[in-house]
Amino acid sequence: MTEHFDPGDAAVGEVVPSTDRDAMPAWVPRALLLFFLGIAALYYGRGVLESLRSFFIILLISAFVSFAIEPGVNKLEAMGLRRGFGTGLMFLLITGGVAGFGFAIGTALAEQISDFVDAAPDTIDRLEAWLIKNVNEDITLEATRDRFLDGGDLGARLTDAAGNLASFGTTVLNTLLQVFTIALFTFYLVAEGPRFRRLICSLLAPERQRVVLQVWDLAIEKTGGYIVSRAILALVSTLFHWGAFEVLNVPYPLPMALWVGVVSQFIPVVGTYLAGALPVILALIDDLQVGIWTIVVIIIYQQLENYVFAPRITAQTMEIHVAVAFGSVLIGAAILGPVGALLSLPFAATVQAFISTYIERHELVEEATA
Repeated sequence: MTEHFDPGDAAVGEVVPSTDRDAMPAWVPRALLLFFLGIAALYYGRGVLESLRSFFIILLISAFVSFAIEPGVNKLEAMGLRRGFGTGLMFLLITGGVAGFGFAIGTALAEQISDFVDAAPDTIDRLEAWLIKNVNEDITLEATRDRFLDGGDLGARLTDAAGNLASFGTTVLNTLLQVFTIALFTFYLVAEGPRFRRLICSLLAPERQRVVLQVWDLAIEKTGGYIVSRAILALVSTLFHWGAFEVLNVPYPLPMALWVGVVSQFIPVVGTYLAGALPVILALIDDLQVGIWTIVVIIIYQQLENYVFAPRITAQTMEIHVAVAFGSVLIGAAILGPVGALLSLPFAATVQAFISTYIERHELVEEATA
């Protein structure tokens, strides 16, 4: 017969022996230790991921650019060129186009700013005369005019600029390093694309290999289609605005038309407003009436593009619903900023194409849809 101990029978000050029910289970300390180790590991992993965020963004951009130029490299390879040489040729064409665009816009802006500064004193005199005549006789803009004539606080501004030169140089160096890294990753992703795909597929089961290759081909097709559609629309926009700006006598009509065409097509959501702002400002500075007509021309073309050009061109290259496109841009911008906004459209088109391929569709029940 087992004897039970009653704690009430213990004398005052006597140590009461613990029972098995009062003892802590052996697994509890180990579970607590693993719990806190897990929290520490998650915290450390979060810090590592935040530190590598810029690297992951570089990889995403490299993948996007590689998907965009791979169709062109494949065509060059089919023509008999070695894949590495074809990739280098595509890089040269892209670099030349970007450099030419930057040179044209930079030259136009530099000249326009110089002309504006030279003409500023006369403009201020005319503005002062108009204000005296229509607002108040005591208004004077002499101090503002003297800043342009005598340099004003130009020396102080140059001193500030010299002080910021070091940080500016660091920013430029970091940007160039990131561009070089993106170009390097992109080159190898394109030049070694077939070999890289074979390596990835060799690690997967046969049925999964087919899915991976199909998604990969869809991504290349949709990203290439996105770039082609944007390039065609940019060309149409450039030609239209070039002719209109020549007729309206907008300053630097060809560079401004290039600016409108490229920026409006390759910067999602706000690209249209950024594209139109620069030629409108330059035209308004030169002539108020020309600036107003420039606004009218840009609005008219935007309507033509939305309802005539874009539906026909994107239908042949990258079909995606307007609401899906807008929502994907907002989501991409919220997650990755401007990079996410740029990558969101081809990504959404790829996902949409993949879903339409693998989701089974059924006939609608007429009574349920009536």
